Order: sequence, then C-alpha cells, then structure tokens
Amino acid sequence: MKTCLVVDDSRVIRKVARRILEELGFEVAEASDGAEALAWCRVVMPEAVLVDWQMPVMGGLDFLRRLRLEPGGQTPKVVFCSVENDLDRIREALDGGADEYIMKPFDGEIMAYKLAAAGVAA
Repeated sequence: MKTCLVVDDSRVIRKVARRILEELGFEVAEASDGAEALAWCRVVMPEAVLVDWQMPVMGGLDFLRRLRLEPGGQTPKVVFCSVENDLDRIREALDGGADEYIMKPFDGEIMAYKLAAAGVAA
C-alpha cells in the first residue's frame, strides 16, 4: 500500500483529505506544518505528499525545497493543495518542485485525477 503524507495546519482539511486518500487505497500520515512533515520524511519517505502553501513554523514551499534536498527526497510526488489561485504563485510551486497543484476546496474525483497526473496511484 502506498503512503501519502497530508501536510496542512487545518485539522478539518487533513481529515477530509485522509478520508479521500484512504478511499483511493492510500495509507495516510498527517503533519500540521512543514517542519513536522520534514521530520516525518526523514524517518519514512512517503510515495506522495499533499501539502498546503501557508502554514505556521514552515510553509509548504520551504518544506518542498528542503524535502528535495533530503536523501530520497526527489522520489515523493508532491501535490500542492491551496487556496492560492494566482498563476504566478502556482508556477512558483511547480518550479519549486511540486508535481501537481489542487485548488481548495477539492473532492475525491479531483484528488484521484491529480494524483494520477502526478504519476502516483494507490
């Protein structure tokens, strides 16, 4: 079973994402910010990461840049999940190493499509 790490400071968003991802066949882990997520990845590198842009302690883009420098950090497919809809910000995430981008709010169909587009399916 593939693992997806959901990184979001909103417990509600993590819960919704977990439910969708589990229905898609993923084992799900959660982190409330980028620093917690990076520590988790240093122990167990997931196949996929769903990450929010704006979070306390360490935001999504900083997390992504640091993840890609970790041993094995190029492997996970990273999907940004944010309310950010400015094209320059979306491009910044993709240029920073994200594989896909999902706008909040999202549903299971969108999540399945974006994960498949990123090259990861359960």
